[in-house]
Amino acid sequence: MKKEKKYQVIWIIVMSLASLVMLVPIIMMFMTSFKTMAEIQSPVFHLLPEKFSLDNYRDAMTTGNWLVYFKNSLVITLTAVILSLLFNSIAGYAFARLRFRGAKIMFLFLMVGLMMPPQVTMLPTFLIMAQFPFAGGNNLFGTGGTGLINTYAGLVIPLVSGSYGVFLCKQFYENFPRSLDEAAEIDGANKWRTYFTIYLPNSKAILATLGLLKAVAVWNDYMWPLIMTNSENMRTVQLALTMFKTDSGIMWNQMMAGSVLVALPMFVLFLCAQRYFIQGIVTSGLK
Repeated sequence: MKKEKKYQVIWIIVMSLASLVMLVPIIMMFMTSFKTMAEIQSPVFHLLPEKFSLDNYRDAMTTGNWLVYFKNSLVITLTAVILSLLFNSIAGYAFARLRFRGAKIMFLFLMVGLMMPPQVTMLPTFLIMAQFPFAGGNNLFGTGGTGLINTYAGLVIPLVSGSYGVFLCKQFYENFPRSLDEAAEIDGANKWRTYFTIYLPNSKAILATLGLLKAVAVWNDYMWPLIMTNSENMRTVQLALTMFKTDSGIMWNQMMAGSVLVALPMFVLFLCAQRYFIQGIVTSGLK
């Protein structure tokens, strides 16, 4: 017992130090958001600002149309999360509970997506969106217009799919007893009704986990909106942070203030969903 307690104390200390290392950049970002440029550029480092003032936040929010930027990010994130949860859970249910020809091969190809970096598929995906038929002035053959560039659809569609989400849902649904399917079949329910009335209502934990992971990924995405948009009205919050980089230099105080405001929604979301997040991660790996 003494050895176990000793190892437990050591483990807590190690994890506490690791957590502190992770928190240092966040703390520095928060403190820097209250500093003046003179304090930031001073050769003597001070963690705390001389005076806590909201001037940086006011100046940051008056640079550009942040209501539009937040609206764009919110629309893209919510749409991508809802569609992703729907399609990933349906696919996971099919792989876990249905028996059909080619299921193992299809799941194998799906898992290949986990090993493929997104940068590999970014250019082909962009070409597909730009040459989308009958969109943005394109004809049947995808030429003559801009396709889905500068549209919500072009930003959302590639983000809906995800091998990781299908994998987690499959693992989660495999834990359900077969008696549920048999009881539903006896009651005359087809596969769709079984999914929507039995499996989906009991998937709060895994869907909250996937929703949180997807929301953070989409909200923090910088590269895809950068490639797919060139309009001020379609700019997201991550792209908006680049406004603080000018020809004369980087306004670090305003950039840090903007970064705090941009990170705040995901921080609040995690605090609200952390119980389901931990539960979903644990239960999806049980057999």
